[in-house]
Amino acid sequence: MIATPSLQESVSPEEWQLRCDLAACYRLVSLYGWSDLVFTHISAKLPESVSGPEHQFLINPYGLMFEEITASSLIKVDMQCNKLHDSPFPVNPAGFVIHSAVHEARPDAGCVLHTHTRAGVAVSAQKGGVLPISQQSTFVLGSLAYHEYEGVAFRDEEKPRLQADLGEANFLMLRNHGLLTVGRTIADAFLSMYTFENTCRIQIDAQAGGELTAVNPQIVSSVAQAMRVQTGGLGGAFAWPALLRKVQREAPGYDS
Repeated sequence: MIATPSLQESVSPEEWQLRCDLAACYRLVSLYGWSDLVFTHISAKLPESVSGPEHQFLINPYGLMFEEITASSLIKVDMQCNKLHDSPFPVNPAGFVIHSAVHEARPDAGCVLHTHTRAGVAVSAQKGGVLPISQQSTFVLGSLAYHEYEGVAFRDEEKPRLQADLGEANFLMLRNHGLLTVGRTIADAFLSMYTFENTCRIQIDAQAGGELTAVNPQIVSSVAQAMRVQTGGLGGAFAWPALLRKVQREAPGYDS
């Protein structure tokens, strides 16, 4: 593990808590097998009480595996992905194009989580996209948008189209590319991705078997109410304390 000097005494308590939660999220993505070496990102917006009117974000140090990331190694950047404090690690401006586009368009986006998982990319390549064939899929279909593939996402000119496609949705399928979730909190974005990823895995597994049975369209249309009743709108606060205990057991050291 790469040692990084602790920032706990040099940042506010609010920023430190956000750092700990985001580092835990990176470790969880690794534990669940959703990482793609060093080639995806999770960004978290600092509250205005910490950053002031300028938008500032925490993002991974480019080149570290997700299981290596700690609260202190996370890098604070501006909307152009410029580093706002000294760090021995580089940042990846190209990787931040999608994240900056979402944060810019969605003031409610406290966290943006993007993956390139095998199942996610597989479903993103299917013409029908997410099919209403599981309970998990109904939660996703209640707030799902699609964005067509335009090549590797490093051009700012793609941002307006991505923002328009996302709209107010919290689940975005990037065609031929992967999955993205938007959450009010880090916990919300993680739980949404857990549901999104399982939706895709279930679909690929089901398609390998016999004829599929679709969920009644009336049930799919009422999913928003079901989400509020069951999980507070896929509120990650229900599961987050248990997930943090999992990280402490299986990948300790994230909060350093």
